[in-house]
Amino acid sequence: MSADFWAGYTSGAVGILIGNPLDLVKTRLQAGNAAPHAEPTGTVIGPAPAADVSPRSFRQHFDRAGTLVKGTTAPLLGYGALNAILFMTYNRTLTLLHDTPELPTSLAKVWCAGAAGGLASFVVSAPTELIKCRAQVSTDHATSSWTVVRDVWKREGIRGLYYGGGITSIRDAFGYGWYFWTYEWSKQAVSSPTDTDRDTAIKVLLCGGLAGVVTWASIFPLDVVKTRVQTQLINAPPHGESETLLPHQAHGKRLSTLQVARNAYQAEGARVFFRGLGICSIRAFVVNAVQWAVYEWMMRLLRQP
Repeated sequence: MSADFWAGYTSGAVGILIGNPLDLVKTRLQAGNAAPHAEPTGTVIGPAPAADVSPRSFRQHFDRAGTLVKGTTAPLLGYGALNAILFMTYNRTLTLLHDTPELPTSLAKVWCAGAAGGLASFVVSAPTELIKCRAQVSTDHATSSWTVVRDVWKREGIRGLYYGGGITSIRDAFGYGWYFWTYEWSKQAVSSPTDTDRDTAIKVLLCGGLAGVVTWASIFPLDVVKTRVQTQLINAPPHGESETLLPHQAHGKRLSTLQVARNAYQAEGARVFFRGLGICSIRAFVVNAVQWAVYEWMMRLLRQP
């Protein structure tokens, strides 16, 4: 494998380990104070009582030591692969656009290459996000990434793992376009030929953190809708079967992406699409600062003769 594959994989795995506790809070805030439920007719009509996920109840999100790593397994394995695909596709696309990945000259090409990388990473990000979100939203301590995979596979097969894939791919393409654009723009703006290694390291951290914040700010409403789409109810198990460990369980049918967005707006107003943005911005800065630093360090290390 190429240097950018392993640099991307390692930086992605490190980012997940650092950011998972805050990501858990973000996901629960996005999913809302309630899960969908159904009338006897089977039509989904809105919220039913569920775990309190208000910002004031921050401590409850970490009620057990295991909660700190809840839902980590899927993204730890998946996000490393996602990051590897992302950076490989970005570098190859930028080269095809006749630009240099190490020092690009066109920010427009950087955005397009980033969007291509985000779109390519969909094959990994869609199932990874679904598994992570369902494991994190569940209040059942027995629920893990593996139980989510088992239940989804048993009920729906491979198609179930890609539920919500459409909005995930749009989110990734748009978001990663701004991700690479912001990183390259800010790095070029603050870099100087007289920078020492220490100066360069600090600027990489700052530029990486800024790229993470800008990216999440640009796609956060899409991410809220994606989270709610992927954590919707699924059909209840037939009589006599054990109940699934997924978070939203009831008789009924799933709503489309547009229906989820419309219902969220009607029930909670425009603010619902920015719930959790504060905690997400803190996480985004820390995770992406470290992630870019690890990526740049790994690239230098792997390219040494």
